[in-house]
Amino acid sequence: QVQLVESGGGLVQAGGSLRLACAASGRSFSTYAMGWFRQAPGKEREFVAAINWSGSAYADSVKGRFTITRDNAKNTVYLRMNSLKPEDTAVYLCAADRRRLPTNPKISYESWGQGTQVTVSS
Repeated sequence: QVQLVESGGGLVQAGGSLRLACAASGRSFSTYAMGWFRQAPGKEREFVAAINWSGSAYADSVKGRFTITRDNAKNTVYLRMNSLKPEDTAVYLCAADRRRLPTNPKISYESWGQGTQVTVSS
């Protein structure tokens, strides 16, 4: 398994941008499908974006605003977030799995990070 550490969160005004990073330690990062999820206070965890060797997927709420990419040489997956809205405020977590594309927040994927806080002020 890989260990995941997220970074890049912070406080930003509505309309602003952030880039999150999820760094993986361990072997064979390129064989893992990666995903981003988020959880706001009092709400259930929800899917944001995912990427594997064949493409990417996005939640409808972030399509056109967020972009997921990966750099296998750096063992890192990124989430570029543009046109941020107050409703994007949440803890953002990344997940990794070798068999499934991480898109279902109810599944226990192989590895999860601890999360990074994103706060969007109005």
